[in-house]
Amino acid sequence: MKEISKHRKVLSQFFCLILATVLYSSSSSGREDVSIENLVLPLVAAHPDQTGLYVLEKGGEALLARGWLADRAIKSIDVQYFIWGYDNIGKLSAETLLRAADRGVHVRVLVDDLLMTAESDEIFAMAYHPNVEIRIYNPVHSVGVSFLKRITNMAIDFRGSNQRMHNKMFVADDMIAITGGRNMEDQYFDFGHAYNYRDRDVLLVGDVISELNDTFDEFWNNELAVPVERLVKNPFETEIDWSPRDVWDDELELEKGELDDKLAKLTRERVNAIYENLHAYARDESNYLPDVHKSMEDITDDVVTIAQSVYWLDATFISDRPGKNDTWFNYYLGGGGDSTTALARLLSSAKDNVVIQSPYLILSSDAWDLFKDALARGVKIKINTNSLAASDNLPAFSGYSSQIDELIDAGIEVYEYRPDAKRRYDLVKQYSQYKDGKLPIFSLHAKTMVVDDSVVFIGTFNLDPRSENLNTEVGVIAKSDELARAVKNEIEIDMAEGNSWNVKKDGRNNDASIVKRSKLFFMKLLPLDSIL
Repeated sequence: MKEISKHRKVLSQFFCLILATVLYSSSSSGREDVSIENLVLPLVAAHPDQTGLYVLEKGGEALLARGWLADRAIKSIDVQYFIWGYDNIGKLSAETLLRAADRGVHVRVLVDDLLMTAESDEIFAMAYHPNVEIRIYNPVHSVGVSFLKRITNMAIDFRGSNQRMHNKMFVADDMIAITGGRNMEDQYFDFGHAYNYRDRDVLLVGDVISELNDTFDEFWNNELAVPVERLVKNPFETEIDWSPRDVWDDELELEKGELDDKLAKLTRERVNAIYENLHAYARDESNYLPDVHKSMEDITDDVVTIAQSVYWLDATFISDRPGKNDTWFNYYLGGGGDSTTALARLLSSAKDNVVIQSPYLILSSDAWDLFKDALARGVKIKINTNSLAASDNLPAFSGYSSQIDELIDAGIEVYEYRPDAKRRYDLVKQYSQYKDGKLPIFSLHAKTMVVDDSVVFIGTFNLDPRSENLNTEVGVIAKSDELARAVKNEIEIDMAEGNSWNVKKDGRNNDASIVKRSKLFFMKLLPLDSIL
């Protein structure tokens, strides 16, 4: 365990260097010293038919890992997310992909439509880059959809409107990938103002990567994935035929608020202005904490040591098909899916103990049967989920709140995550920056299951009917006693006193505002369970 801890410390330091490399790529002299290919291929050759897996527990590490991959990719980047916000992290990530495209990297971005927030001009400008393609999954809510059309879509095809792509993947050069619970938005990487999420991703190389590549291609080529240019009216008044940078105006320096005044027409100059704004945003040191800049002075990039810290094991990537299942009735909200079947099989295999983290906990009748069967076999079940005070999803919490007594009576140990969990100071580096200021709420978002101290699932699947029947989900099932013990230990720390409340021992926590509790009361009166 000391050796693992040592590797984690080195990895944490290395990821600080990664972000510094991304931020200062124009001035870094060592940018070409380690490529993805040179890092990955020797490791894969030394571990044939196995998967290398590293757990990204900290949001900062997970962000920096993505930055390093994007900055070192030379052939392709495939990105698939449920949420891609137009906030600080969303902009920086878009700029990183734009720079990769400028290097000749083929970038494909697939994002679910439901919570898409970027302005159409920015989306279209990115998609107009010759090396960038953007597709929107199941576009019936946001991109190019009026309010009236959205309501009509929900009325005509209620199931289809609720069927979302909850997948989260980042694959570089078809060789190395990240998947797990994190979307591309501030709060998933510890930069949230109202909430920050305690989440979990995995970094992957080796045998399982081909399964991620196949899954991305399956979704990308499906009819539900629609090119953004077919959804958004072309905002540019003139036809654009150009290669990146061939009309770049180095003298173009525009403040964000001056764009519309200085460029009345949305021409290729506007495209350049949008790109330059993204680059200027990324170069602005005020967008980053002082620790990021200082990190360059404190670390070295011992890539070999980092690579040796992954677990080499047998792993399976699980994924639903686009559309989830073959249910034809527009108002039927059941049906299951491939990921549901795989996880049900895993739970059914449990002989001794199961430990679960899920931000939402609403058991369907089928899920109840699985848990009751496991309990009847003598399996001990512990679940870590959000308390009311920590939750940012009241509809989901209302479903859980209606079942909590039954869960406890059945013999399931339930631990509710605290909004002020002590772990946040260990997991979120920038919390040390806060003195007397109000801290964001710390909310659980990790989706993980450990079975019999030997098998681990980490992915996007929440323990609720929506993940079971409606949303497409992905994740990795890995077999390793050492990994299972390490992940279980992380979850049990989250369950410990000071981080969570033991519901049976401590009772239901009411450390939430009267407004939030009042909203919950009325939410519980609504028949929402099947879409939670």
